[in-house]
Amino acid sequence: MEQTTPPQVRPATARERAERATATGGAPTLEFAGRVPYDAYVHAEDLHRLQQPLSGDTGEMSFLVISQVMELYFGLTRFELREVQELLRKDDIWGALLPLRRAGLHLEGLNAGWRTLRWMTPADFNRFRNLLGEGSGFQSAMYRHLEFLLGLKTASLIRPFKPQPEVHAELTRALEAPSLWDDVVALLARHGHEIPQELLDRDFSEEHQVHPAVEAAWVEVYRDSGPDNHLRMLGEALTEVAERFGEWRHAHLTAVRRAMGAKPGSGGSNGLAWLQRSMNREVFPELWSARTFM
Repeated sequence: MEQTTPPQVRPATARERAERATATGGAPTLEFAGRVPYDAYVHAEDLHRLQQPLSGDTGEMSFLVISQVMELYFGLTRFELREVQELLRKDDIWGALLPLRRAGLHLEGLNAGWRTLRWMTPADFNRFRNLLGEGSGFQSAMYRHLEFLLGLKTASLIRPFKPQPEVHAELTRALEAPSLWDDVVALLARHGHEIPQELLDRDFSEEHQVHPAVEAAWVEVYRDSGPDNHLRMLGEALTEVAERFGEWRHAHLTAVRRAMGAKPGSGGSNGLAWLQRSMNREVFPELWSARTFM
């Protein structure tokens, strides 16, 4: 099959934009030789083709679009946190604060999605739920990537993706790689805090367990409240991400209770009970437990 070259957006300088505005008298450009540049960049036409509801119920469109928007936010947050990892591995704590800040704001956008589904009662959901079959948000590969990156590791949760070799391989690599929290613990060790070697050389496919040495390191970090303490700033930025992600999980639980109560989930779980158990696993746990000793 012949490969087609995607339409390119032609760069423009500030001078060119000023000249164009002068030529048009300040009105927007209305004539283009090819595809509208905005669509060439955003691929909006392609995005809007992705909504393919399974029913004639108008409410399903809200459910479908918000699910797709959340997938994009999962990927965007993961992108930011992987950048944070790269910067922390170079000991660039100051540089890591901006993508961490962006990640926290992306999670706020993600959380807003649940608010737009508050109209959904059990009767509303039931009008199209059966058509979803075994489809469930539990099966989101990108959400698993985000969980693994945040340190919530469960090896069994990649099994559903075995029929998709590339997706399964990517998730396996994410499972076995250090999480962001593992990189933070290694950073603390490089900055002189007494972190046992067993925490630095451990099997990263296993979920990190709260360790008193990591707690003690954060207690020591927070003793210095000066403006040059970048580790303390990092701790607060990480806390913000953990808190926003916790809000998403709580909002998910609330949305499920609102739309289906304690019915079994579409993906085979017991629904509400499964979500309640998963919320007991904390992101960046010593940042929370250390506060008892500060």
